[in-house]
Amino acid sequence: MTTKIDQDLVRSLATLLDETGLGELEYEVDGLRVRVARPMAPPAPMLAAVPAAPAALGAGAAAPASSAAGHPGAVKSPMVGTVFAAAEPGAPPFVAVGDKVTAGDTLLIVEAMKVMNPIIAPQAGTIRQILVENGQPVEFDEVLLVIE
Repeated sequence: MTTKIDQDLVRSLATLLDETGLGELEYEVDGLRVRVARPMAPPAPMLAAVPAAPAALGAGAAAPASSAAGHPGAVKSPMVGTVFAAAEPGAPPFVAVGDKVTAGDTLLIVEAMKVMNPIIAPQAGTIRQILVENGQPVEFDEVLLVIE
């Protein structure tokens, strides 16, 4: 049995992948299954989950996110998930307020659908604010921290 693929459906699913930051999406209706996936970066080393008990990441954690949203150094979450400040329980956090970072340094991890996604520094600078806590759920495009 041959079924014509609905190209508009495939394009809509691909757009949904881009908007949500998901790596793949599967859709099924009336026995027709469509799976859309994007190539992913090479997997990061396996990281153990950090306990979900929230712990403050630094003095900047209490700063309001609204004032940081327009900051040119705002680092935003590329997906919905849970923030982890360290690679494993008991390990020191990747960054703290006042730390100097270079472009490409790991700042945080956002776990989404059991995949640990490193959030890397888009630029060199100093961590001025950390607006999330360890174990905190975050939304797409939410400001995580600010680099100046």
